[in-house]
Amino acid sequence: MNRFDCPPITEEEKELFRQAFVPAKLRKRQYLLQAGDQSKYFALIVKGAMRQYSVDDKGNEHIVRLGVEGWWMGDRESWVMGSPSQYHIDAWEDTDMLLVTRANILELLKKTRIIGEMMRQLDERNYIANQRRLTSTISATAEKKYLDFVECYPALVERFPQHIIAAYLGITKDTLSRVKRQLLQK
Repeated sequence: MNRFDCPPITEEEKELFRQAFVPAKLRKRQYLLQAGDQSKYFALIVKGAMRQYSVDDKGNEHIVRLGVEGWWMGDRESWVMGSPSQYHIDAWEDTDMLLVTRANILELLKKTRIIGEMMRQLDERNYIANQRRLTSTISATAEKKYLDFVECYPALVERFPQHIIAAYLGITKDTLSRVKRQLLQK
């Protein structure tokens, strides 16, 4: 079974996808997008890991998204609206990806039945994840945030260092260290 509840892709659709998605590579720490630039592409991560973040006036990074194989990475607002991005997106590991432009996605929507269903399902999952994260950020303790993160994203725990995970959770790395120590003592 595939990740989506969609009918199988036809050979014609496979060819349309091959034409729409362009393979690309980033070295570790290389940018897909920098704040102030317009997001021209969305990236499907084939191999590697990426992060999306903003930097405040004090130089602190605020992680918005982390991504690994099979995940999408991009600034959707900038991609859809054509506006400058407020985010940086870089490769945390050497990363292979498939890039797609908005124009190519819109063309695929016209020509294939499956891309619309895939996008709908991605949007639903993204909405649910964002809603859960917002609720957690507003009301959960540091321990609960970390436990939820580990439960939902075990692959990310292995791929990203503690200071990145702490920034994603909106806590300090010292707080995360304390939480992990307390959990080991239980």
